[in-house]
Amino acid sequence: MASRPGEALAARPLHFIWILDCSGSMEAGGKIQALNNAIHESIPHMKAAASENANAQLLVRVVKFSAGAQWHLSQPTPVETFTWTDLTAGGETDMGKALRLVADALKMPPMPERALPPVLALVSDGQPTDDFGAGLKALNEQPWAKKAVRIAIAIGEDADYDILQRFIGNPEIKVLPANSPDKLTERIRWVSTQVVRAASAPPSQAKGPSSGGGTPIPVPTSTPGDVGDDVW
Repeated sequence: MASRPGEALAARPLHFIWILDCSGSMEAGGKIQALNNAIHESIPHMKAAASENANAQLLVRVVKFSAGAQWHLSQPTPVETFTWTDLTAGGETDMGKALRLVADALKMPPMPERALPPVLALVSDGQPTDDFGAGLKALNEQPWAKKAVRIAIAIGEDADYDILQRFIGNPEIKVLPANSPDKLTERIRWVSTQVVRAASAPPSQAKGPSSGGGTPIPVPTSTPGDVGDDVW
């Protein structure tokens, strides 16, 4: 809690939701283990980024989707106590069902009125096998979803960039490609740090293209079209 003369100022919650593809194709090339490793690696950096703004309380949740969708971490968890349990891969790519879960979480209640725009980070290596359009519609109907910072990471060359761009809903914010374990780690860390900083910072301090809710998002250190050692 921060304070100013004569008044206590409570930290505003910043809800961060990972939306992660665990379909069978994520087994190929070690993609699911690379995703687990990347999130493990990012947690200390995420905690450090969150600690920089005492006026924001970062709360993390995780949705996983394959044959159906479910919460991997259902309770909004303070980043200080956030730990990672590895995912396994198998099944279809029910991305639409995952978006419906997120839509339910962003209703008021349970979302508080006094919060910072949430961050929704979608990671996928393939194409939806269910009704993505219906899931996206359910998400877009929620006021907090319209204000959210939406980021998407495409794992490998088979990822559906058009679908991921529709999820972002903003032509100024591009899908981030990750064609190797090193690149995936870089992308996950960027979302966990730079995007968290931007979402929790006062508007006057943040620079970059605006998200749906007007939150300026920093530009990644490497451009979406960069060339690396492709593995996937």
